[in-house]
Amino acid sequence: MGNTKSRPGAPTCLQLPPEEQAEVSRLFNLLAADARTFSLKALEGHVGEALPPAMVRRLYDGMRRAKPVGPHDGVSREQLLTFLAGLLRGGTEERALVVLAMLSASPGPVSTAEVQKFAEELVGAAAWALRGWTQAEGPDSTARVRALALQLLSELQPQGDGCDRAALEAWLGRAPLAGTFLSLLAHGALLRRRGAPGPGPLLPERQVEPGPGFGGLLDALSAAFLSAHLPSARRHRWRLLFAAERHGRSFAQLCGRLARRGPCLLLLRDLQGHVFGGFASCSWEVKPQFQGDSSCFLFSLAPTMAVYPCTGYNDHYMYLNHGQQTIPNGLGMGGQHHYFGLWIDVDFGKGHSKAKPRCTTYGSPQLSAQEDFQFEQLEVWAVGDSPSTEEQNRSSQSILDKDPEVQALLEVSGLSFHSRGVREAPEDA
Repeated sequence: MGNTKSRPGAPTCLQLPPEEQAEVSRLFNLLAADARTFSLKALEGHVGEALPPAMVRRLYDGMRRAKPVGPHDGVSREQLLTFLAGLLRGGTEERALVVLAMLSASPGPVSTAEVQKFAEELVGAAAWALRGWTQAEGPDSTARVRALALQLLSELQPQGDGCDRAALEAWLGRAPLAGTFLSLLAHGALLRRRGAPGPGPLLPERQVEPGPGFGGLLDALSAAFLSAHLPSARRHRWRLLFAAERHGRSFAQLCGRLARRGPCLLLLRDLQGHVFGGFASCSWEVKPQFQGDSSCFLFSLAPTMAVYPCTGYNDHYMYLNHGQQTIPNGLGMGGQHHYFGLWIDVDFGKGHSKAKPRCTTYGSPQLSAQEDFQFEQLEVWAVGDSPSTEEQNRSSQSILDKDPEVQALLEVSGLSFHSRGVREAPEDA
């Protein structure tokens, strides 16, 4: 029977635009046929394999409880409209009420354990709905679901042993990806929409040059998590620049493929299974100085998920050097020479992540299983649109390119241009 208790603070004026109301009405007519309500079995038949059965049941229960309209079996048109209005057009307050309705028939607080269970089911449902983003088998999905659920729950601040509407509202404000996943259920599984806010804004277009099947280190949940922390202009299209398994285990090849290619994500997996990396907010350049800006960050994807933004302590955001004899050669982010938050050595396959207890630039802990680590997998993804040819040419010109007299003096002195080769882009990129 329907729950006739009123939920405190329930919205009374939230409305869908006319075109969305018509869309929801078509959905109701499909589910209810000629009846005044529809059943759980009808909803399960409509959703099919788009969501796990446990989440379909939660959605159904949430619809019945979101707007009590008297005792009856099934979900009415008014209840469906109210529920979807909260998911599609509601703010954190309305979505908190929807979550409460999905969690419990009682209007009072729910236990923290119940919210934790819901978070895992929500992330699992999102992973289910987004499957197929990468054709090859990715990292263990169960572990990734648990890691992302724990990351979202780290923003939850329960009141004692329970969570009331205010606590859930604050949680959804601090963990917006949870609200995005809720919208995904409504758009993709219920309304069967293609596009926003489904795989369009949640997941980028994945561009990989032709060749053997490439799975890589990024599964759908990892991509959604990282995309949520990128500037909006960097979320729609990601292009594989370098993968050790495809392009060779060579630091010179790495430099040649990532230099002057715009903002990018670098990630790797060490031999113990830790997956981590960094976001470079501007083009990498081979030079002995630090570069980048405060939009850069480090991150971890396994065994835990977290993003570590800049602390403001220093400006050691990015470092890429090759062919020098007196200063370190390699790629680094955060910290200082010989003590980076993330370091890829010129001796490809080796690196370090040093933090005692935290990286000064990013506030990150040790990202790898061991401070000095070895790795086999490393990838670089350009994010957003490609920089124009003019921008590439401008950024590629060092002082040696611009001043012929300096070039002549170096040649007379018998010195060579150590970085000339690695600053040239590969022909097939």
